[in-house]
Amino acid sequence: MKIKRKIIKIDEELCDGCGQCVPDCAEGSLQIIDGKARLVADKLCDGLGACLGSCPTGALQIIEREADEFDEEAVEHFLATKEKQPAPPSHGGGCPSARLQTLQPMSPCHAANVPGLQTGSALSHWPVQIRLIPAAAPFLENCDLLVAADCTAVTYAGLPQDFIAGRVVMMGCPKFDDQQLYVDRFTEIFQTRKLKSLTILIMEVPCCHSMLQIIRQAYDAVKPELPVRQVVISTRGEIKGDAAW
Repeated sequence: MKIKRKIIKIDEELCDGCGQCVPDCAEGSLQIIDGKARLVADKLCDGLGACLGSCPTGALQIIEREADEFDEEAVEHFLATKEKQPAPPSHGGGCPSARLQTLQPMSPCHAANVPGLQTGSALSHWPVQIRLIPAAAPFLENCDLLVAADCTAVTYAGLPQDFIAGRVVMMGCPKFDDQQLYVDRFTEIFQTRKLKSLTILIMEVPCCHSMLQIIRQAYDAVKPELPVRQVVISTRGEIKGDAAW
């Protein structure tokens, strides 16, 4: 019998298939199918939203719509059936781009032994996209944070040595990503994490300046005590501006 009730809704455009929501659904109603989180059946979802906080991209929300009634007996049967099924071959689980990792920066000696690699990677963590890094990521605590617009990576040749080395990097594009998600993410980071410094690296093009507005909005909401450096890169790959807030 269908009734109007609260139930999970998944935004497929925001969902990256990371699978972090799956363990938080005690009823097992969420599964990764064809690279996206899917609701297995309406009757398996209790609509309480325990999975919402684990989604790094904000793809999950609770809505009200016509749906089958929540069925506890169906949940018990479904979970019992899952336990009897053999586990699928492991391929790492979920989307690798959303799995938090702390990396050891590659040394020059190591880099010299990797064919085709000119210099060692300066990255200390993974992922690097703003949308995929939750405020709770352990590598954010007590770090020097670099927020870089995507285009700077292919414009400024010295990015790894001059800006990434020794910093935690978060990259994104304020033109194509969800700006409110960015505001919320940085606000939460400023509220919950103690940062040593913040460097903002953007392009000189107009659309890139909205990154400054986003971070300023989050910064003003929390007013964290940390030094902020703002660097602007020209389309020719030169540092056009470098100033402190």
